[in-house]
Amino acid sequence: MFVPMRNIAVVEDNPDNRLLLQVLLGDRYAITEYETGVLALEGFEASVPELVLLDISLPGMDGTEVLRRMKEEPDLASIPVIAVTAHAMSGDRERFLALGFDAYITKPIVDDQILFDAIEAWLPPQD
Repeated sequence: MFVPMRNIAVVEDNPDNRLLLQVLLGDRYAITEYETGVLALEGFEASVPELVLLDISLPGMDGTEVLRRMKEEPDLASIPVIAVTAHAMSGDRERFLALGFDAYITKPIVDDQILFDAIEAWLPPQD
C-alpha cells in the first residue's frame, strides 16, 4: 500500500540552512521551501502544509509575525509550527513557546534526531 509523504513547509531565508533541512528531511517528508514569510503565507493559500518549520529572523516579516498571521486564519491556525532559530539565549525558548510556537529547535542543528522527534511529535495523525 502506498503511503504519501507528509507535507512540511520550511520557511528559511538562508539557502545553506534550506539545503541542510532538505538533505535531512527530503527522504522522509515532502518539503516545500519558502524564502520569506510573505511567500510562505501566499503559498499556504494554495497548499496547506501539515507542519511548518519556521525561522525567526526572516527579512521583511519575521517568524513571530508569520505565526501571528497564521493563527488568525482558520485554515492555518491549527497547523503545528516549530521555531528553528539561532536565537538561543537564556529565556528564548520560553518566549517563543509563550508566543504560540509548538516546539523550539536551535540552529545550528547538531543532533538531527531532535529535529525528527519534534516533527513526529507534532505532525497530526494521518487519515
